[in-house]
Amino acid sequence: MNTRTHSDNAHVRENILATGQRIMAAKGFSAVGLNEILSASGVPKGSFYHYFGSKDAFGEAMLEAYFEAYLADIDATLGQPGITMAQGLMNYWQSWQAAQAFSECQGKCLAVKLGAEVADLSEAMRLSLKRGTAGIVARLAAAIEAGVAQGSLAIDSDAATAAHSLYQLWLGASIMVKITRSTEPFGRAMTTTRQMLHLPPE
Repeated sequence: MNTRTHSDNAHVRENILATGQRIMAAKGFSAVGLNEILSASGVPKGSFYHYFGSKDAFGEAMLEAYFEAYLADIDATLGQPGITMAQGLMNYWQSWQAAQAFSECQGKCLAVKLGAEVADLSEAMRLSLKRGTAGIVARLAAAIEAGVAQGSLAIDSDAATAAHSLYQLWLGASIMVKITRSTEPFGRAMTTTRQMLHLPPE
């Protein structure tokens, strides 16, 4: 395979994944058929099976791509120069709030949208979710530990426990935002987050 063909194939695959992510973030996994994804991405059905063996295999690849990009975004947010780790963490929660808006998440809230649904449908997708969310929690724990060491925040438990609790808090808040069609759950989550990290109220 020459370089151009390989590059073209990678572009087509990425286009299918990005299109599917955007549609499924809005509608869910089960409600979206392959034809809708292929039509929106301009790819014939035969080409889909060249890249993915099944819809489940596509779902697994989509989640892997989503978490790869998500973790890179976290690293950039937490590693921003010139700020404390406490500020980096609060920037992360603020970006979470902006990305998880109940009106339209534009493919940015895939874990929230698909988590409960696909974990019961596919073991491969459940494991992708497990790996991805574990990566998020690990980064949060490392950031919290670094924040404690630099004195920009404090916690009453160990960093791993705090990271798990905060991630679960924000997952729950994201679901409640969708149920209530209100951003109040995010406001309460932010207040609780500041309390857990011993940061002053906004």
